[in-house]
Amino acid sequence: MLKEVVATRYIEPLRSGGSVPGIVEADDLGTYVVKFTGSAQGRKALVAEVIVGELARALGLRVPELALVRFDPSLGAHEPHQEVRDLLHASAGVNLGMDLLPGARDFTPEVARSFPVGSLEAGRIVWLDALTANVDRTVHSSNLMVWPTFGTAPARLWLIDHGAALVFHHRWDTSAPEKSYDFRHHALGHCAPDVRAADAELAPKVTDALLRRVVAEVPDAWLAGEPGFATPDEVRGAYVDYLRARVEASGAWLPTDFPTREELAAEEARRAARTRQGRPDWLKRVPDLHGKPAAEQDWSVHLG
Repeated sequence: MLKEVVATRYIEPLRSGGSVPGIVEADDLGTYVVKFTGSAQGRKALVAEVIVGELARALGLRVPELALVRFDPSLGAHEPHQEVRDLLHASAGVNLGMDLLPGARDFTPEVARSFPVGSLEAGRIVWLDALTANVDRTVHSSNLMVWPTFGTAPARLWLIDHGAALVFHHRWDTSAPEKSYDFRHHALGHCAPDVRAADAELAPKVTDALLRRVVAEVPDAWLAGEPGFATPDEVRGAYVDYLRARVEASGAWLPTDFPTREELAAEEARRAARTRQGRPDWLKRVPDLHGKPAAEQDWSVHLG
């Protein structure tokens, strides 16, 4: 089972994502990035974090250690922003923590140019994302970290932030296990991911026993009250049944069409051009921060 710790100090919020996680110290002397039950994404995002994170770990992928973090909102009394205090106040009790990776770097397109990823490793990650319907690992937001970045230790890719996965649990009654998703803009699509080799390697490992062990990690309180289910164990059974069926249908959803880095760049350039053409003249002089990184903008025309 996931270990449970008690938060002893709330350090600061992280505003890079909509859920506004916080950095927290705990009584085991660890430092965690905590996702709160009171966030707008709700408890299902935490359920997805646990199931996908622990499944990835069982399959040999690198995921920071997860822990259940018992949080007292009074620890955030010093937080100056009311909306964050409201979030903390709504999150008393057990929340989800992910071990902080000190000094880790985001796997951005710039970092990717100097950090090669093998086709099999890329294939394993893409396969996991396709299995769990995680469409949130894109070239614009990879949810991958490069760590460690110090000394002689080799840097490795670490997987984070799976709260948007398992999209089927938002509409249990209309989801189809064989459904395919668009992974053309996956963060590792340019690495020629060998998803067929990954399927042959990983699919046999996703057994009923493994799935039952993974979903058992989810606290009852995060599953209670799910419409259409009488007990948390019934909900766990639904996750096991759905993911098993999805593994068996991998031939229908296995993504194989990935554009090259050059094709992606050309597509992005066309998108940026279309965006600018549709702007009024005065807006055409404002930098398109989505079309080109801020560091590459010619700010001199805007700053005089």
